[in-house]
Amino acid sequence: MTGDDAFHEASKIVAHDEPNPYEAVVPPIVQTSLFTFSSYADMLATYRGERVRPTYSRGLNPTVRIFEEKLAALEGAEDALGFASGMAAISSTVLSFVEPGDRIVCVRHVYPDAYRLFETILKRLKITVTYVDGRDLDAVGKELPGAKLFYMESPTSWVMETHDVAALARLARKHGVMTVIDNSWASPVFQQPLALGCDLVLHSASKYLGGHSDVVAGVVAGSAALIARIRSTTLPYLGGKLSPFDAWLLIRGLRTLPLRMKAHEAAALEIARRLADHPAVSSVQHPGLGNALPPGLTGTSGLFSFVFAEGVDVAVFADALQLFSLGVSWGGHESLVVPGKVVRAQAAEPNSAMAFGIHENSVRLHVGLEGADVLWRDLEAAIDAGIGGRAR
Repeated sequence: MTGDDAFHEASKIVAHDEPNPYEAVVPPIVQTSLFTFSSYADMLATYRGERVRPTYSRGLNPTVRIFEEKLAALEGAEDALGFASGMAAISSTVLSFVEPGDRIVCVRHVYPDAYRLFETILKRLKITVTYVDGRDLDAVGKELPGAKLFYMESPTSWVMETHDVAALARLARKHGVMTVIDNSWASPVFQQPLALGCDLVLHSASKYLGGHSDVVAGVVAGSAALIARIRSTTLPYLGGKLSPFDAWLLIRGLRTLPLRMKAHEAAALEIARRLADHPAVSSVQHPGLGNALPPGLTGTSGLFSFVFAEGVDVAVFADALQLFSLGVSWGGHESLVVPGKVVRAQAAEPNSAMAFGIHENSVRLHVGLEGADVLWRDLEAAIDAGIGGRAR
């Protein structure tokens, strides 16, 4: 499927919802904690598993189900599960398939909080994690034998390393290793990992799926059997279930996902090219610059990073920005900046900077929807201020 084909298919999927009782253009929020039964026989049949229907919103809710079904369709999956955060989706998914003594292979420079989950909770459970350069198929192949799960991102956090996801998935399948990939950066509009051979695909739905910086959520999609295992193994007991109102916000966000991704892509590429030509910038880490995109990645998003040359005061640069706000997360309409020095100074594990690949002079940008020209003027003026060592 070409990039244009994927865009048009995604546009069709997000345009309409399944019919609802009121024939409402916007589906209703079923804001209830529980659902009652019409009879003893109805209740008994449901608890026996003979009938699938909502009983308690921690397990199944109609509004949440609309979001799950729509996301499953976007990813080409049989089923999906929504969660209260991206980390709830990651932890519930991983813990459904690994046990004490198991080993996980993970691409390097993974999302920092996923790394922290692996290095804290999983270590306590005697589950080990081996980190590997996902661009090196030979290196990955050496680590996969005996592993239970292969955890992937493409592109990876901060340094934006892209991988041949299909080749990695084939390699994992050859060794009988299950594959899980975080697809938050590309969204289903620009990458569909299940079609490339991955078993499960995750999203921080707080990012592009929501798109308005007003919801924290996560989701996992895959085969009916794998989703059923997560539904029965961790979802009921870890408790990180998506709320009806947050699901409604996500349904709203999905309506404009294809159009927003195109706008983020165009503006970020323009700014990345201008940064690459700026004498105060030593490198730009954006998958759309230089070499062709890897197979399966049909477009790029608004998140990338760059590294300043020596002589730029990053703190002055950051404080001089007017349109880019200093803030974590990404995927919304607003433009954001995170200096690498701040992340490196975070009080966490001593090897975090090495694990994440964050250069001391790096800056991560999320290019929002304000427009490339006006954002570039803001960046250019802030860079000038950083070179001069003075805030505006």
